[in-house]
Formats: sequence, structure tokens, C-alpha cells
Amino acid sequence: MQERLEKVLGEYGRSPADLIPILQHVQDEFGYLPQETMDGIAAHAGVPKSKVYGVATFYTMFRFEPLGRNHVCVCRGTACHVRGADQILEHVQRHLGIEEGETTEDGEFSLETVACIGCCALAPVMTVNQEVHGRLKPKTATRTLKKYATADKEEGQ
Repeated sequence: MQERLEKVLGEYGRSPADLIPILQHVQDEFGYLPQETMDGIAAHAGVPKSKVYGVATFYTMFRFEPLGRNHVCVCRGTACHVRGADQILEHVQRHLGIEEGETTEDGEFSLETVACIGCCALAPVMTVNQEVHGRLKPKTATRTLKKYATADKEEGQ
């Protein structure tokens, strides 16, 4: 892990102004911001570790836990909201047994909400691993999630 971190940090200057790009790059590299990288990031950017955590916790794009194998995003934009996104989200949460921002214990699914996916004509919409699924009803959302769980099991055989 240290070697990968040093490679990322080597692409940036030693300035507090580089903190956000460094955090973005580290998250791209590891899939999240591992606890073990915080000291190195702070030292490289010349800021206290508390500043690194302050920035990383302020912006919702940063996460401290790895995503599940299937990353589910439910749109909460205006068009989706008007067409029942809240019911879709509730149904997905119940089906997966997790809340927004969590990952299932088996690491199969992570659930997030986003302000807008940009597919308003297909509202309500969710993505699974960046694949768009639109015109959802609670039952079609469940069927979609089951397909991803089944696909992962078939790949593992």
C-alpha cells in the first residue's frame, strides 16, 4: 500500500492547495481513502492530519470504506423525486438490508443517493455499476438487484 501511495503523492507538489486532488487520486487508486494513507497525505501536503480528515469528511464524494462489488445509486433529483424516488430508495434499502451510505455485510452491494443522474426522462432512475435503470417501480428495482446478485454468483462458479 505504501508504495502505491508514494507513487500517487509523487505526482503532486507539497502544497496544501493539492490536498483535494491528492485525496481524489488516492481514492481512485484504492477505491476509498484507507486509514493507513492519512498520515502520508498529511505529511506530503504539509497539513495536520485533522485537516485531511476535515476536508475528506466535508465532501460527500470521499469515502473511508470500500464500495461493494455492486455500487447502487438512487437518483433523488426533482424528476425522480416527483415520480417516486423515495419509494424506490425505501424498497432498495429494505431489500438490501442497509441504509444509504452503507455496504452489505457480504460486500455485495453499496447504496448511495445522488442529486441527479441526468436521465430525467427515464425517472425514477438508479444506476448499478454505472449502468442506468429507468422507469423504475419498487418491484422492478428489486428484480434488477437480484440480477446483479445472480450474475456475481454465476461469475464466481
